Amino acid sequence: MSTVFAYLDVTTGSQIAAMIAGGFAAIVVTMKLYWNRLLVFLRIRKPEEEKPAVEPGTASKQPDAT
Repeated sequence: MSTVFAYLDVTTGSQIAAMIAGGFAAIVVTMKLYWNRLLVFLRIRKPEEEKPAVEPGTASKQPDAT
């Protein structure tokens, strides 16, 4: 049996903790982005109709302040 010498730096633990926290945050953000799509796919929620932001020719016109 051979002896293995390994050295763990002082910051290794915090780097591992940061990687775990970052992975967890990435999973949470991804779930938040796709949550509505998942509910529609599972037929728990009805799909929302997409509404145009502004219909052509109906932009609000303000009177001139002269």
